[in-house]
Amino acid sequence: MEEWELRRILSGNIKRFRQKNNMSQMTLAGKLDISTNFLSDIERSKAWLSPCTLVRLASALNIEPYELFRADSFLSNTEKDILTQYADDNLKAVLSVFNRMRENNQ
Repeated sequence: MEEWELRRILSGNIKRFRQKNNMSQMTLAGKLDISTNFLSDIERSKAWLSPCTLVRLASALNIEPYELFRADSFLSNTEKDILTQYADDNLKAVLSVFNRMRENNQ
């Protein structure tokens, strides 16, 4: 994963969780004791935040810090269902091949 991808995931999740909590940038920035401009820069992947601010941010959003880095937060439920089905189908195919290989080696 590239740095820009991690920044995109983080910034998108911050904005998404902030909106889910019905918070404006000004309200969240106030809780974090940072400027609204700095929060805006973070949400646009233009700035990075310190580990301390990251922990305070997660707390203010009522989530665990790791949730800010989850790429699947970007997906709709329909997209998650499609990917789950795709993963299940591929897992079945891999297990089938593995079982055939194992049978051939016995």
